[in-house]
Amino acid sequence: MRMKKVVKVLSSTALAASLLTIPTMGLADPGPSPQQGENLSIEGFISYEELGKKLGQIQKSSQGKVSVETAGYTNQGRGIYKVSVGHGKKVMLIQSEIHGNEKTGTVALLNILQTLGSSNSKEAKKILDELTIVIIPMMNADGSELSRRANDMNWEEVVAKFPQLANAKPAWNYYSSPGSWDYDKKPGFDVNRDFNPDLNYVPKADDFPGASNKYGWYITPEAQTVRDVYKDLKTQFGNVDVFVDLHHQGFPYVEGTDDRVTMSLSGKFVTNPNSPGGEKYAAYADKFKYDFSRQLNVAAYNALQAKGDSVFTNISLYDQNIDLPGTALGAFALNGSGTVLFEVSGQTQNFGQKKRGQLVKTVETGLMGIINSVADGSVSELNPKDYEKIPLSARTPGGL
Repeated sequence: MRMKKVVKVLSSTALAASLLTIPTMGLADPGPSPQQGENLSIEGFISYEELGKKLGQIQKSSQGKVSVETAGYTNQGRGIYKVSVGHGKKVMLIQSEIHGNEKTGTVALLNILQTLGSSNSKEAKKILDELTIVIIPMMNADGSELSRRANDMNWEEVVAKFPQLANAKPAWNYYSSPGSWDYDKKPGFDVNRDFNPDLNYVPKADDFPGASNKYGWYITPEAQTVRDVYKDLKTQFGNVDVFVDLHHQGFPYVEGTDDRVTMSLSGKFVTNPNSPGGEKYAAYADKFKYDFSRQLNVAAYNALQAKGDSVFTNISLYDQNIDLPGTALGAFALNGSGTVLFEVSGQTQNFGQKKRGQLVKTVETGLMGIINSVADGSVSELNPKDYEKIPLSARTPGGL
């Protein structure tokens, strides 16, 4: 049964509706090198070059509200942009395109930055006063330019940077097999398996090749950059209150219906350290904020349900039986951040531009639900147990 109760947040629907429309694999194990399905035009999405130009325009027109800097560099030398807006005490970190073929989040973030940087509304002012929002709009720019999941890096380059790994087996998340994305010629790593809750971890040969239920290593410059941004925010503010990661997935159904899912949400990426089975994360138990993560997800869900259109209300809960501490979400959840996963259905190549506008607006609406509820404090009034009322994803129609 779907949850219909929608808790009022600070003009979330109105503000989300005002956002401009500018002209992906989920968290499951990577397995062998991915194969392409239907390929459609992705020209309507944002390239790396276009991103730099657009961010420059947003920064200039914001009259000081939005700042853009280069936080680090990809393996191929592309700058990883870090964009900040707001000056509040509550800190929110949002990233997109950790997988390079998952592009709707980048467009949605540009829309939000455009609005927050230019709006003089009371709602926008409230957000900027209460929140410091830090955005990494294209984390894996090398993968984005290749329109594929992995980055552009081979194992030999890893060993050159970490000589202690000379005799180690390549990481389990290393793509080097033949496939439609030419990983045999241009190998790469699933960067979203390269994270570790120990933010000071140094790679050790004994920890390779690893596995999906084990920690990552920070061997890729992309993961290192996000880790460093996260650490800097913790040093400056004491904590990163909210971390949101924007992804794409396959084509699930809303459980018990024939409705295709537009987007899935989740606040669970590792076994709760305070529950049976979570003993291996005991060192992080005091920091873990599962209730807050659930409240954040409910805020996103409520904002989408308030839209009233099936495109926006066909929202499901992502697989709740995963344990992936090597993901950014898993590592940062163990460090005390409330965490939210967005999984838009379909990879960018599957939909191309056909559903771009709808999918981007779905991401925007969910994000604004979170942003507004954290800004006005109403997120704390949400019942964490309502998270379990969000319908699950199903592989087949009717849940059969």
